[in-house]
Amino acid sequence: MGSFSIWHWLIVLVVVLLLFGRGKIPELMGDMAKGIKSFKKGMSDDDEDTTKTVEHQADEPVKEATKPSKKKSG
Repeated sequence: MGSFSIWHWLIVLVVVLLLFGRGKIPELMGDMAKGIKSFKKGMSDDDEDTTKTVEHQADEPVKEATKPSKKKSG
């Protein structure tokens, strides 16, 4: 009971292909690659966000809203 022979690996491969189908395995690998790329992009975006400083300058000063005064009649 040591290592597996080539026949063991071929049987495992056939069982995996029967379970997942021929087209499903590349699709799963493609999804995994997209996930890894998205993760790496997210990590690099976080690094860039912490190093960048954003200066905000208002074009016009913000005017305070004034409420019309209520006049009492009578």
